[in-house]
Amino acid sequence: MKAIVIDPKDNIVVVLGAVKPGDEVTWKVDGKDYSVKVLDDIPEYHKIATKDIKKGEPVVKYGEHIGLAACDIKAGNYVHVHNVESHREDLK
Repeated sequence: MKAIVIDPKDNIVVVLGAVKPGDEVTWKVDGKDYSVKVLDDIPEYHKIATKDIKKGEPVVKYGEHIGLAACDIKAGNYVHVHNVESHREDLK
């Protein structure tokens, strides 16, 4: 199964089809191939962690923080509202 990454700084990718635990998801960044083994059922066009993200660390998509990990998220886990909390940053 393939996935897309928006920015090389992202720690998540978007899967291009539904995936199941044990599936391998692959993507390219700057011409290099990467992959992760899926740990959860993940619907089409949803996010999966590409690396371990510790509780409180930023979840990064589009090269920007889209929230903070509400718990430890392992590489291959589904990333969605159940494990990401909103966080407004002081952007002054």
